[in-house]
Amino acid sequence: MNPGVSIEAVGNALRALAEQFVLPRFRRLRDGDVMQKAHGEIVTVVDQDVEEALAPQLRALLPGSRVVGEEATSADPGLLDALDQGWVWLLDPVDGTSNFAAGREAFAMMVALLRDGVAVASWIYSPISGRLAVAELGSGAFVDGVAVRTVEPAKPAALSGVVKTRYLPADFVGTLARGPGGLAAFDEGCGSAGIEYPALVEGHWRFLLYWRTLAWDHVPGSLFVTEAGGHVARLDGSPYLAADVRAGLLAASSHEAWLEARALLPR
Repeated sequence: MNPGVSIEAVGNALRALAEQFVLPRFRRLRDGDVMQKAHGEIVTVVDQDVEEALAPQLRALLPGSRVVGEEATSADPGLLDALDQGWVWLLDPVDGTSNFAAGREAFAMMVALLRDGVAVASWIYSPISGRLAVAELGSGAFVDGVAVRTVEPAKPAALSGVVKTRYLPADFVGTLARGPGGLAAFDEGCGSAGIEYPALVEGHWRFLLYWRTLAWDHVPGSLFVTEAGGHVARLDGSPYLAADVRAGLLAASSHEAWLEARALLPR
């Protein structure tokens, strides 16, 4: 998979930083700890502290690698260049920052490792539950060290899923609203891809539809779902790659569920 990178070391680092920075400030943020970013999004001092602490640890685990973190990229978008070259760590220090800032428990910490643009490992840690979801290319998906496979919801006839409408084009939303009734059972999810992807594997939904596909948001979960037996692809059926900046991503509990969901979405 990779040249000597310890799966356990990354997981241990996430747990330690959650104890050091995340949990002590959960529901205890002060005035000035939450700031506005572009596009109406927010960042907290916890996002910044975790990224600043974890980035050098990741680089030390794989000398010669580079780290592309959400907060650093917000200040320097050029960091996204050449994601398909060499060893690159993707880092989302707090996925679901709005939830974290509001005191809601649906947030996670995420890391992925790319080799020439291909995801070879990922880690999704939930500080509240203490659960660590890990995927390794070709080796499977694991939750707290136990191998997992995708589970179909109790009523598989209902195509339940998540459709993130916030970034969807207006004509797409309009077509979706007027389309077949097969997508009646969809919702907006919980506001954290790091919670939603594992929930898909666990059988809470059969599909997830995202329009905005930032690498640190979707590479970790995409690898986890794929290694658990699910299917993730662009809306045209092509693979999802970190360096591909196109919009639109559909994840499903199986290839069959992916085809079923895609058939009910606008073309």
